[in-house]
Amino acid sequence: MNVEIPPQVRDTATQLGVGVPYALKVLAGQLADDPDMGEPSGLPGILTVTVDGDLFEDCPDLSVGYIREPDRIEIRFLRAAPSTEPSTDAHDQEQAQGRDQDQPADPAATAVTVREVADAWRRITGWLQHNAPDSYAALRAGASPADIAALEDDLGIRIPVELHVLWLLTSGDDGGHGWGCLPGNRALMTLDAVAAAYRLKMDAQAHEDTRNARRPEDERITVWKATRIPVVALSPADSTSGLYLDAESGYLGRWSRYNESPGEELDTLVTYLEEAADMLEAPALATQDKPGLIGGALVWLSSIDPAQEDRWQPWTG
Repeated sequence: MNVEIPPQVRDTATQLGVGVPYALKVLAGQLADDPDMGEPSGLPGILTVTVDGDLFEDCPDLSVGYIREPDRIEIRFLRAAPSTEPSTDAHDQEQAQGRDQDQPADPAATAVTVREVADAWRRITGWLQHNAPDSYAALRAGASPADIAALEDDLGIRIPVELHVLWLLTSGDDGGHGWGCLPGNRALMTLDAVAAAYRLKMDAQAHEDTRNARRPEDERITVWKATRIPVVALSPADSTSGLYLDAESGYLGRWSRYNESPGEELDTLVTYLEEAADMLEAPALATQDKPGLIGGALVWLSSIDPAQEDRWQPWTG
């Protein structure tokens, strides 16, 4: 069984301790011999295994998440395991059980989605690492499962598998010199920014609902739906508009703080990330936007500051 360790996981390993890369190598050998040694994590398609840090020099206890396919294993994330006591609170246990019961019914389809998101994001980050190191350095580490579960509880809706996987890989983009790495120089929002934007939009809809009570049915206004999750911001420093993912339909749409009528993108998150990766890898075929560089940062042509145009170098591959 082939065990793959992506570059970003290796980078995380070196940051966690001198002994962590070796511990990860040992674990990879164990997984090759026993691919099913992990336990279901509650995250779609992801198995987790804990590494006892006491067995290695300069190594904390580790939590490692991986996906198992028929002919390979890919380690998806690595983090220091939290030293928390198991919860005995009945309410917490009920919430955890409720999440498990809500898992998608088709494990095969879930595994495909997990792989598609991870592969598309790996293509993007691989390109950034080799060609735009400032943009690569601006990407945040993956969120912990606990952080995602807390956001899920805060929003009151289940996070779709594709977004769940993406946040495990990165929890936001701080921007390379102010430019996000996604087309249009947009930026993946941090979890805190997602929660803030969601509350703002839900408050705006509550205000409209008060007015809608006095309006004829055909004149009632919907500016937001509870199933919409803000995902991408206009830029790292500008969350006045961006893209949301509708947890019900699975499609992206445009959102704005100013409550303009949202527009459907008719892209899934997987398609959106794959198209971004395609434009980076084959810029000559890119039609929606053109990638380029300013110094060590990725800058997309469509949203470049005119004052910076003379510094912009198109990426030709």
